[in-house]
Amino acid sequence: MDNKTPLATLVKGLDCFSEWTGRSIAWLTLLMVLVTFIVVVLRYVLNVGNIPLQESIIYMHSLVFLLGAGYTLKHDGHVRVDIFYRPLGERGKAVINIIGVIVLLMPVSVFIFWISWDYVTFSWHTLEGSQEAGGIEAIYLLKTTLLLMPVLMILQGTAELGRNILVLTGQAHLIEVDSQEHPI
Repeated sequence: MDNKTPLATLVKGLDCFSEWTGRSIAWLTLLMVLVTFIVVVLRYVLNVGNIPLQESIIYMHSLVFLLGAGYTLKHDGHVRVDIFYRPLGERGKAVINIIGVIVLLMPVSVFIFWISWDYVTFSWHTLEGSQEAGGIEAIYLLKTTLLLMPVLMILQGTAELGRNILVLTGQAHLIEVDSQEHPI
């Protein structure tokens, strides 16, 4: 019998989405290394420059950091001051996490989205392209990640908030990851 609460279902769903997003975007790191190698060989061995390839590295680097932020949050990879947090028990950590999500993560994410909106919409309105001749004519797509990142952070922040509420209510067992469910 499945006795999961709607909150536990939401947390698991958002976690799965962040996991999928992070693992998918991680493949860009391999591609980025390969493209960087190609650029170096072209430039220093064949004495040939390729602006679109060089710009694609910047695009991939941005995508990895901006679209991987929710995944990083899910895996607790962000900077944290552990002086007070580390010695706390599970419930104490849950309280700190809830405060952090509500007071810091959500407002900052909403602010980033809000402050980026005009910047991104103007870029789309003008279909902003590269400043380099022959560069990638899709700066507007790259700038869109400035809106996607806070959305991904809000989604994962919602999962973190739910997870910590479940910890405080003694229902953390409802979201424990089954090794069969998410093989690594």
